[in-house]
Amino acid sequence: MAVITPALLQALSTGFKKDFQSALGETTSDFEKIATTINSTAASNIYGWLGQMPGFREWIGERVIKAMKAHGYTITNKKFEMSVGVSREDIEDDNIGIYSPMMSEMGRASKAQPDELVFSLLKAADSIACYDGQYFFDNDHPIYANNDGTGTASTISNITAGSGAAWYLLDCSRSIKPIIFQSRTKPELTAMTKNEDESVFMSDEYRYGVRVRNNVGFGFWQMAHKCNAPLDKNNFSDAKTAMRMIKTDGGRPLNIKADTLLVPASLEDAARELIDAERTASGATNIHKSAVKQVIVSPWLD
Repeated sequence: MAVITPALLQALSTGFKKDFQSALGETTSDFEKIATTINSTAASNIYGWLGQMPGFREWIGERVIKAMKAHGYTITNKKFEMSVGVSREDIEDDNIGIYSPMMSEMGRASKAQPDELVFSLLKAADSIACYDGQYFFDNDHPIYANNDGTGTASTISNITAGSGAAWYLLDCSRSIKPIIFQSRTKPELTAMTKNEDESVFMSDEYRYGVRVRNNVGFGFWQMAHKCNAPLDKNNFSDAKTAMRMIKTDGGRPLNIKADTLLVPASLEDAARELIDAERTASGATNIHKSAVKQVIVSPWLD
């Protein structure tokens, strides 16, 4: 039987934190492929500049300064936690090896948490408003006649209707990607291992927990297209062309170039056949081979 001393508890915490950090560092994630990380230093961040994409004009006379629209699009950080209890009896009986995988799993889950936030937001983006007040995926995003956001407005859609599993085309080549991941604090494993702690006295267990603050929101809707029609060459072409034709206020082409195909696991084979195959099922040359730089398969979309 092990004698529980402060030195023993400190050694256990050091080992558990090592398990946590190792798994945190070794776990892969996909969120940074479609999301821009913004480091936050406050409870929330306001992204007023989302209403204006910069562009050149001929310099005649003085500069024309474009004011950023006061859209007031705000991402408020949320606080998340994950906690486990370690039995005092297991420590006394030298049975702590069973907890090492749990600490590693907490590290893995901490690395995967941004993936869950980012891809879950995209999945629900046809019912959540973005900076222009419309749903991120919608049929009637307003585009104004003048580049200052005034004049007659026409509407643009970035969604294709259908009854099948949703897939997405994204332009992730720019500084601001379709999704914003806002990071306030990093995941940190904390131990409560004093014998005077209430949980030790009342429940005979030591507590370990992870705390993190972050949240997600939308960047430019123009850089994403959602399609519920079948993932085939025709619908892929239509969605890609629709993105290429999008213009900003004033009629300036945005030159959107979809470089990412994002699919749920149920459409992985269809995506690989469309993007990776040399030839189609009929034997013809596959004109869409390598049409995007990356295919991302996310279980959070199923």
